[in-house]
Amino acid sequence: MNRSDFLKTSALASATLITDPLQVRAFITRKPAQKYRTALVGSGWWGTNIMRCAIQAGESKVVALCDVDSRQLKTASDEFAKFTSDKPKLYKDYREMLAAEKPEIVIVATPDHWHPLVAIAAMQAGAHVYVEKPISHTINEGKAMVKTARQTGRVCQVGTHRRVSPHNVSGMEFLKSGKAGKIGMARAFVYYAGGPGQPTPNTEAPKEMDWNMWCGPAPLRPFNPAMHPRGWRNFLDYGNGVLGDWGIHWLDQILWWTEEKHPRKVYSTGGRSILQNSTDAPDHQVATYEFEDFTAVWEQRTFAGNNAEKTHPQQAVGVYFYGAEGTFHMGWLDGWTFYPADSKKPVIHQDAQLNKPDDQNIAQLWANFLDSIKNNKTPVCDIEIGHRSTNMALLGMLSMKLGRSVEWDGSQIPNDPEANKLLGRAYRGEWQYPV
Repeated sequence: MNRSDFLKTSALASATLITDPLQVRAFITRKPAQKYRTALVGSGWWGTNIMRCAIQAGESKVVALCDVDSRQLKTASDEFAKFTSDKPKLYKDYREMLAAEKPEIVIVATPDHWHPLVAIAAMQAGAHVYVEKPISHTINEGKAMVKTARQTGRVCQVGTHRRVSPHNVSGMEFLKSGKAGKIGMARAFVYYAGGPGQPTPNTEAPKEMDWNMWCGPAPLRPFNPAMHPRGWRNFLDYGNGVLGDWGIHWLDQILWWTEEKHPRKVYSTGGRSILQNSTDAPDHQVATYEFEDFTAVWEQRTFAGNNAEKTHPQQAVGVYFYGAEGTFHMGWLDGWTFYPADSKKPVIHQDAQLNKPDDQNIAQLWANFLDSIKNNKTPVCDIEIGHRSTNMALLGMLSMKLGRSVEWDGSQIPNDPEANKLLGRAYRGEWQYPV
């Protein structure tokens, strides 16, 4: 067939496609894109944010919500009804939910001590997982999560959404381009205002809540109103304080910038100098991370807020990267700013572009998650990346508990049996520590 005949044949074929009534009708009434059966475990404030973004992305059918607190289930269900006609079933036990609903995507937004067991069970049941940071309460749990993701071939995205925030992406490009010069030190920090507070008496758990299941594999402590909702982060049986909650975001920025995968030595100190409330997490903490080519420092304080340290009228957070050509601040609400060492050169700044509510970029991270599932790609916040960043925070807590420095080879603490014991912990009752 010559070129002229080929073009004529192609034109006729195209005309048939356009004019054939059956094909026109099929085109007009084509089926909508298939939606992933999606479930949420942990329907509190942040889990609701994630599921809302999943619904708005238009590729999820919400089949189930799971929470040990029926009040949170109702609040979340009512919120999602504003965005979808789906009627998700409500569960208290994630195991029952996985068996009955067989979701294709599971969002894990529970307190930290539940992340490993729920995420691992979901991947083993065939679901792709979006798990909140930090990925685990102890380091060896994180190893098991990475292992499960690789064995099952499931995509496991971690909620370190600052890896997709526009100003964080452009800021990393600026740093990696060398415009700040060689970086010799980075300082990550979160400074909160606050006072001593006062103890909150323990009470009976709310009747709408299964407190035994909430504690799960962690120690069963008396219920305290300061723990739930949200306050559990500062009770060390369930969270790892400000370093575990906030620190992972900013330490992750440091790991994103460097080509080194982990520090070789960690030392942390801190304690409770001011707080007198019912929590047991430190009210101040400093951690030093020794890398091959630079030093990183974490600083946290939940008292003595002041205008001198604020990077934005509402907060003092972020990472300062100190380079030969100047100082670069990666912030949150305030975007990023570069202050040249040469005072004659102009300051360079980029504003943040954040989504509401809560000034985040979950929608962009969710889009990457879906793209990774469809194309069998490694997501931008893959579980192994989240594991390394979580380890930074957990090693800082581990060092503080020991009261001395620890070396780290990326997997264990060499020649230090005492420290290696703190890479895991005993589980309670029926729950089995993941391997």
